[in-house]
Amino acid sequence: MARLSTCIAVSAILFGTPVAEAASTVNVGVMLTLSGSSAVIGQHARDGFQLAMKQFGGRLGGLDANVVIVDDELNPQLAVEKVRNLIDNDKIDIFVGTIFSNVMMAVYEPLVDARVIVVSPNAGPSPIAGAQCSPYFFSTSWQNDQNAEVMGKHADSLGYRRIVAIAPDYQAGWDMIAGFKRYFSGEVISEVLTRLGQLDFSEELRQIADPRPDALFAFMPGEMGVELVRQYEAAGLGESVPFLSAFTIDETTLPATGEASVGFFSGAQWAPDLDNAANRRFVSAFQEEYGYAPSMFAQQAYDAALLVDSAIRRVGGDLVDKGRLISAFERADFESTRGDFRFNKNHMPIQDFYLVEAVRRGDAIVTSAVKKVFDDHADAYVGECPMQRP
Repeated sequence: MARLSTCIAVSAILFGTPVAEAASTVNVGVMLTLSGSSAVIGQHARDGFQLAMKQFGGRLGGLDANVVIVDDELNPQLAVEKVRNLIDNDKIDIFVGTIFSNVMMAVYEPLVDARVIVVSPNAGPSPIAGAQCSPYFFSTSWQNDQNAEVMGKHADSLGYRRIVAIAPDYQAGWDMIAGFKRYFSGEVISEVLTRLGQLDFSEELRQIADPRPDALFAFMPGEMGVELVRQYEAAGLGESVPFLSAFTIDETTLPATGEASVGFFSGAQWAPDLDNAANRRFVSAFQEEYGYAPSMFAQQAYDAALLVDSAIRRVGGDLVDKGRLISAFERADFESTRGDFRFNKNHMPIQDFYLVEAVRRGDAIVTSAVKKVFDDHADAYVGECPMQRP
C-alpha cells in the first residue's frame, strides 16, 4: 500500500463563490493489479495517475489529496476486503480502479452502495454498461467490447470469412469476442477460451492452426499476450494466419515481444502519436518522468486524474452533495489526451476508435494510429441502462 499526501490546506472556491460544504481534503482509493503476470498493466496505470498528481502539485480540484494505492493481486475476493477497508477506514470519497473486469464486478456493488464515485481507468464490463449501470460509475477507458469491434470491422473490410477467436474465460474475454462478432459478418469458427493467467498456449495453437482460418482474433493482456505472441511466431503461424488483437499489442507487451509484433494490428481509442496538444504534452512528460513509452493504460489513468480534478473543481470542493458532484463528473470538463471525449447516459465514453499498428520508432516499438475506424462511437449496451439519479 502506498500513500500520497500533501500538507498545504486549500480553500475550495467555485467560480469565486464559497461553498458551505467545501472540504479541505479529498480521499481517493486507487486499486490496480500491481503483482503477478499482469503487473505491468497496473504499473502503467499507476504511473499515469501519479504523473497527473505530480502536475497538480498533489492536489485534486484544489483540495489536498490523500491517495491510497492498493494491489488487488487479481483476486476478486481479496479486492472486496481491501475495498471495504478503503470505505470504512480510509473514508474514500472517490475510487479509481480497476484493471480487470472480474475484479470490477466483485467490488462494484460495495462501492456504489456506499455512494462512492467510481472512476474506471480500464475495466468496462458489459453488465455495468447496461442493466447494472449506476450514476456513481464513470469510465475513462471504454466499454470492453469496443476495441474488439474495431478489429471485427477491420477483418470484415479485408474480406476475411473464417476467424478463430482466443480470449481468457472471464467477463472481459466474453465481451471482447462479442464485440468482434458484432461488426464481423463472417463466421467465428471457433472460440478458444483459456484460463486467466495462462502462459502455455501449445494446445491452443493447435486449435488455431487446424481449421486453417483466414485470421486470428486475440484478446490476451499483459504477460499472457507476450507469451501468446512469442509462441505464435515460434510455431510459424504468423506467416499463415494474420494476427488481429485487442489489448495484446500495446506498449505493455511490445518491449517484450519486440520484432515479433511489428506489423501486427490492434484496435484502440488512443495511440502515442495522436496529434493533439494534450497528448503531445502527456507523452513527452511521461517519457521524461519514467523513461519508457506510455500505453493506453497509462493514458486512461492520466485522464482519470484529469476527470476527478475537473469535477471537484467545478463543485468547489463540495463532496457531500452527490447529485451535484455526479453532474460535475458528467460534464467531463477536461482536455483528454485522446481528443474528443464525452459521457453517454451510462457514463461510458463516446469517443473515436482507431486501427493501430505496432511499428519501430527509433529504439522503441510502439503503436501507431493507421486510420480512424469509428467516429464518436457509443457502446452497444447503453439502451439497457436504466440510469436513475440520486
